[in-house]
Amino acid sequence: MLIKTYELTADDFTQAGSISSDIRKIAKGYGMSQETIRRVAVACYEAEINMIIHSHGGQIELSIDDEWFNIAFKDVGPGIENIELAMKPGWSTADVVAQNMGFGAGLGLPNIKKNSDTFNLFSDPNGTLLQLGFKRKDTL
Repeated sequence: MLIKTYELTADDFTQAGSISSDIRKIAKGYGMSQETIRRVAVACYEAEINMIIHSHGGQIELSIDDEWFNIAFKDVGPGIENIELAMKPGWSTADVVAQNMGFGAGLGLPNIKKNSDTFNLFSDPNGTLLQLGFKRKDTL
């Protein structure tokens, strides 16, 4: 089993996409289908951007076993006030700075859920935990 942990800094748009790019390369190295690799990349990028925009930083943990490619996004506050509302396409709390950079369209969480085989989201004022799972083989 491979486990790799990444540190993510809030508001660091210069690093945006670097972790999801590394995770994509790892998925490719495990011989996953191109479609699954694409889904991993999309979901990871969206989650990484959400952490940069909305949290005070945190960690991303990748774990891989024989059947699953799992990624946990653990951030530090302020949490998601209303998860049901945050799951609606187009709803966003991104600030003007993020929006002026082309982020914060309110499609992140819906895209993450659509591209993941498993999706679990927990949040409170101390932070948010997003757990994603991707089947390593399309036949599972």
